[in-house]
Amino acid sequence: MIEINLLPGARKKARSRGPSVNLGETFKDLASRVRDPWLLGAVAGVVLGILSIVGMWTYQSRREKSLTEREQKAVQDSTRYSAVILERSKAEAQRDSVQRQIAVISAIDGTRLVWPHVLDEISRALPPYVWLRSVTQTSAVSNDSPEVQAGVAKAAPKKPGDKPRPAGAPDDNVLTMQVVGNTVDIQALTRFWKALEASPFLQNVTLVRSDVVMQQGKETTEFRLDMQYQKPDASVLRTVPFTVSVR
Repeated sequence: MIEINLLPGARKKARSRGPSVNLGETFKDLASRVRDPWLLGAVAGVVLGILSIVGMWTYQSRREKSLTEREQKAVQDSTRYSAVILERSKAEAQRDSVQRQIAVISAIDGTRLVWPHVLDEISRALPPYVWLRSVTQTSAVSNDSPEVQAGVAKAAPKKPGDKPRPAGAPDDNVLTMQVVGNTVDIQALTRFWKALEASPFLQNVTLVRSDVVMQQGKETTEFRLDMQYQKPDASVLRTVPFTVSVR
């Protein structure tokens, strides 16, 4: 039998109609079926665990990348500045060596002109009618090396047999001396004593003894004076340039 469709499109519309899916109804149906709270908690825990793992993995990846970049930059900076640090260490070692040498030279130079100053002050203070017989050092000679005196090295420890320093004894580093002379005028001796005490290079001038003695048939007064050397103030010293012409 032959059928003729006199309404074109009617069959197509009928065919295009299909079963429709309603998501809301589907979820409602699923919720109505699943009523076990433990199952819901397990599902929620799994979901939260997955989300936490993803978040931690993302955070650790970013942190690892940041730390890797910082490490690479630190390695580059270390390589770049290693030569500079090495040169600085060499320069500091050379500076320390020069400072130690200057300190030793200063210690030697500071003591080599002590006696010229002392003798010059004694000669300047010497009045008429007073003459000297001797000027001797009474303090012990220091055995310390110039490095120890300059403070760049430590002194050797004392031996067990060394006796302790008596109370009130002068320090070995303080130069003490004794002047022995004669005079025929006691007032001249007093002027000499005061002039030595007024010197910026001498201190603690003490008259140890004075005796009347006979010299060449005449009475004279023999005296002994003890004194100490002191470092004068910088304003007292006068320096002049020293030049040597080389031909």
